[in-house]
Amino acid sequence: MSDVKDIIKDTTLTYEQKVLALAKAAENSINVLNIDEETQKYRDEGVICDLFEGNAPYRPRYIVPDYERFLSKGSKFLGLEPPKNIWEATNHLLILYRHVPSITSFPVYLGNIDYLLDRFIKDEEESYQAIKLFLLHIDRTITDSFCHANIGPKATKAGSLILRASKELNTSIPNITLKYSDETPNDFALEAIATSLETAKPSFANHEMFSKEFGNDYGIASCYNGLPIGGGSFTLVRMNLAKLRPIAKNTDDFLNNLLPHVVSKMAAYMDERIRFLVEESGFAESNFLVKEELIAMDRFTAMFGMVGLAEIVNHLLDAKEEADRYGHSKTADELGIRIITRLEEEVNKYNSPYCKFSNGKFLLHAQVGIDTDVNISPGCRIPIGEEPEMLDHIMHSSYFHKFFPSGIGDIFRFDSTVKNNMNYVLDVLKGAMKVGMRYISFYSSDSDVVRITGYLVKRSDMEKLDTGEAVLNGSAVLGLGAVKNQHVLDRKERKE
Repeated sequence: MSDVKDIIKDTTLTYEQKVLALAKAAENSINVLNIDEETQKYRDEGVICDLFEGNAPYRPRYIVPDYERFLSKGSKFLGLEPPKNIWEATNHLLILYRHVPSITSFPVYLGNIDYLLDRFIKDEEESYQAIKLFLLHIDRTITDSFCHANIGPKATKAGSLILRASKELNTSIPNITLKYSDETPNDFALEAIATSLETAKPSFANHEMFSKEFGNDYGIASCYNGLPIGGGSFTLVRMNLAKLRPIAKNTDDFLNNLLPHVVSKMAAYMDERIRFLVEESGFAESNFLVKEELIAMDRFTAMFGMVGLAEIVNHLLDAKEEADRYGHSKTADELGIRIITRLEEEVNKYNSPYCKFSNGKFLLHAQVGIDTDVNISPGCRIPIGEEPEMLDHIMHSSYFHKFFPSGIGDIFRFDSTVKNNMNYVLDVLKGAMKVGMRYISFYSSDSDVVRITGYLVKRSDMEKLDTGEAVLNGSAVLGLGAVKNQHVLDRKERKE
């Protein structure tokens, strides 16, 4: 039990972080899943990675409650009547958030908070104080950067107050996404852009794309994960394509033999995780979120993640020169599209009896990476340091975003002078959405809050952690690892 002792004695962890780490150690001390030898070998090699979900799944990875129902009905379990004013509404939500589990033990989805709160706004300044305290409370108590709120697509008084408070507070939690569509007025989009260049949020989701796949009842959770409201995702397991380089003989072998085989192994492993959760853990039978119909098990799916497309493409083509590499070469990009097309085909061959929302199919997800990844690019992204000019970069991204209903995104870091011309960034946003980008994020080079991959961490927190000082945000350790291993602070700086 040396791991337990190490956790207890770790002075860089807060008390709460130690409790969570000890709980994870306990979960990982047992083995309850049926995993065949070959699948375990792929896990040991890092080809298949369950992203620290633990050995005994006892709650879905991502839960997306129906907060609208909660505010309308209240909660018998929590002893709450429907709220009557802005103070009760924000307080009720904060109470419920405390009881929404996930893989992080914190809620990963807070709701479309502008729509939830807008009906309660009577006096704008009073409402601003309530919303500001609401957001501050979230940052100080939900100490995990995978906590995510949504606003939009329509402009609301609450939405503007949320942006104003976010800009003033300059916190890394919660992450925020604006669902962007033709319904989003330019002035509201410009407010959001101004906020994102100060505090790296909100990001922008293509509402039209997500609505076609999920209907309007979807939420953006955790990093940039599109999921059904009233449900969520049982699990997210990823395939590391870069780890297949040593055993990929050539392109044909990779596409026709290796990739289909590993997909079948990973899909079966995902289903085994879901089986234990649904059939043995007792989650659905005991959790009040299910009993009060804030979530329903038939509204859940599962996410088939991937990383390292750039690396496997460059390997298969033996591309050394930039002109021949992924993101710069038509041949490389076409191979990337072939790989993802084949991946989608193979994933769709598998039928899970548990994923009723998605008709038995797993949803593809471009995973953002983990802090220990070295020379492995998130999802379908171009490696940091090799980014082309912005227009070419956006067009390249648009080739892949259509394949990933449960989430994919790209990040653009701007020189701080762009704050003098927000309309330029708005034009970039509109163009990106028009060509089919699903999700796009902006931040400024001088912002303390930094978008690591899909989540946010403060530079100042990472600096403290690097000197051995404990910090409130438990995700800072992930951000620091990504800074050191993935060089996320070295993204190409964009100018007008």
